[in-house]
Amino acid sequence: MSTTPGVPAPLRVAVVGCGVIGRLHAEVAAQNGDLDVVALVDPNPDRTAAVADQLVAAGRPAPRRFGSLGEALEAGGVDVVSICTPSGEHAGLALEALEAGTHVVVEKPLDVAIEPARKLRDAAAARPDQVVAVISQHRHDPSAIAVHRALEAGRFGRVTSAVANVDWYRTQEYYDSGAWRGTWALDGGGALMNQGVHTLDLLLWFLGEPVDVVASTARLGHERIEVEDVAVAIVRFASGALATLHASTTVYPDLGVRLQVHGTDGSAVIEADELTFFHARDAEDGDWTADQSADEIGAAAAGSVRGALDPQESHVAQYGSSHGTQWADVVAAIRERRAPWVTLDDGLRALATVRAVYLSATLGERVRVADVVDGRYDGIATRTGEDVRTGVPA
Repeated sequence: MSTTPGVPAPLRVAVVGCGVIGRLHAEVAAQNGDLDVVALVDPNPDRTAAVADQLVAAGRPAPRRFGSLGEALEAGGVDVVSICTPSGEHAGLALEALEAGTHVVVEKPLDVAIEPARKLRDAAAARPDQVVAVISQHRHDPSAIAVHRALEAGRFGRVTSAVANVDWYRTQEYYDSGAWRGTWALDGGGALMNQGVHTLDLLLWFLGEPVDVVASTARLGHERIEVEDVAVAIVRFASGALATLHASTTVYPDLGVRLQVHGTDGSAVIEADELTFFHARDAEDGDWTADQSADEIGAAAAGSVRGALDPQESHVAQYGSSHGTQWADVVAAIRERRAPWVTLDDGLRALATVRAVYLSATLGERVRVADVVDGRYDGIATRTGEDVRTGVPA
């Protein structure tokens, strides 16, 4: 606790789920002087012990360890709960933390189903003094900031289209490593829900409100999973722009992520979180083929973490990671009694778009994203398409 006059005490954090992503959240919090990890929650005591040992080795106090979120909340002394469990548990645990009076940070995706996510949204609306943020750390990447700033300023003219490719490779052993992996109940989907949702979120951040989706999915490269390892979709936006979306875990040897945005006055390409091409007509300087990305990245890194949205000191250099930058924004939102940069509604919009892809693929029809949010498709089970290698329905 802080004893310096005028300096607020660090926020006390409970990390729920001590797997890979929970360990990352604990590490990030340990690097932030405004945060103290005071509790670790996981039904597996070996996992909480391993993360606790890691924090102690980094010079931080040993956190308390619990087998359930309820136990941690009952013990008290928690300001912020970070949800890092399998995706199908996210909204329920977030609601439990919210109703206990804490602030909440939810790892992507917000959940695997709309109904619990919508319930969480409604509960949060009744508690405006509590911050609920959804992790979408790539919005804090300098590359994404540079593109968003250009779009907000209208430098690309009318945005006409985008191409989002998540071309990853996952082995069969990856899916076999956890009983929850590749299941509808806890993973909520495959290549799109699990691997592609961050890129989809950037697509929505860049192009705005999604209107409808036409999609197909398939399971073609893996066995013993319920979900897709290939998803292909066309997304139409309120502006009229069209985007293609491809997400796969069958792309050997793994070609990474590429996101292109195109307009009548400019284009940008982000590959592996780096701005590899940027060109806007207003900065041509006589050469319409020149790559302007270096100048744009420099401006983004020297300016605001939020681009044109809200001038603020950049935390990128301070933490060196986009997760750290987003946690810094969460701290600021709590201190300043404002909404976080990535809100619950942002997370719900991304989840609804993923669900629209799965529903379109299942039903063979165009699906409106707003209808997904409003509950028109509640109760409809989604599935992968036919496995074309065997002809056996998935």
